[in-house]
Amino acid sequence: MEEQRTNSALACFRDIISDRCDEGIFFAVNEGSGKGRIVLLTGATGFVGRHVGAYLQAAGFQVRAAVRAAAALPSAWEQVEIGEIGPETVWDAALDKVDAVVHLASHSPRPGASAAETAAAYRRINVAGSECLARAALEAGARRLVYLSTIKVNGETTPLDVPFTAETPPRPQDVYGETKRQAEERLRAIGAEGGLETVILRSPIVYGPGVRANFLALLRLVERGLPVPLSRVRNRRSMIYVDNLADIILRCLDAPQASGQTYLVSDDMDVSTPELMDRIAAQFGRKLRSWPVPVTVLRGIGHLTGKRAVIDRLTGSLVVDVRKLREQLGWTPPYTLDDGLRETVRWYLAGRKQAA
Repeated sequence: MEEQRTNSALACFRDIISDRCDEGIFFAVNEGSGKGRIVLLTGATGFVGRHVGAYLQAAGFQVRAAVRAAAALPSAWEQVEIGEIGPETVWDAALDKVDAVVHLASHSPRPGASAAETAAAYRRINVAGSECLARAALEAGARRLVYLSTIKVNGETTPLDVPFTAETPPRPQDVYGETKRQAEERLRAIGAEGGLETVILRSPIVYGPGVRANFLALLRLVERGLPVPLSRVRNRRSMIYVDNLADIILRCLDAPQASGQTYLVSDDMDVSTPELMDRIAAQFGRKLRSWPVPVTVLRGIGHLTGKRAVIDRLTGSLVVDVRKLREQLGWTPPYTLDDGLRETVRWYLAGRKQAA
């Protein structure tokens, strides 16, 4: 029975992007725990937001999506148009009778925007926008706010065997990480002053059906089957499958001990870059072909070609310790790394088939 429930949930999430998951599906959640309570979801149209919304709906919450403009979302979700998130956003209609807020929205840089424009947008949306939402939620009587931050608040890399923990001092290395750190601080202050129960989740890279950007590029690279020069890489990377993240968010909405806490999240299974690519290749039904190149040479090539950041991600380590999450909330990932990769590759191949 448990295997049937898991398979049904995974099958459902393959269909979330195309809105075929409104009802009649088993999820790996406590169905009915939401009891009709309204949760405001920002970032609902994004990759993570669609999965989180599906989890909330399956748990019995009424999902209210705050959207810039009307969007193609599941028919059971209520939509409230708020325009762009910022310091002047009017949240009254979106927050009416809301029990809790799940704040996923964050600024995505506009192609062609200057560094100054991007930094200003990060400050306006990530910092001032989040503060405006939190104050409005407090005034509207919302009980709790769960905020999705980023592990970039802690930094970009870790030693191989010294992971970031919830107690690691923040050391953001770019404007995005810095604005997320500032947003965290303002949300904590509002929560402490007014009683809004705030929970902050710092996430590494999120993958799963619907993923874009670097992970999608990695899928395409592995699918091509070309040899990669990574067999000497001995790093460790933490990631989180989108449905594991959704499960954590659902847990944090109600757990009393989560109030006021900051948690680092991951699949609790760290892998090297070549191991990750080998596991992805296995889902494509092939073996990864890899050849040895010293890491120093790879980094030198990255420096010469302007791809230093890419090479650093492929060869460097970024490990997070989720012990606090396990100990305080009793959380264990409902899906394994291979579960997540299998569903991600299945989604990817289905998209390729539809496009053919």
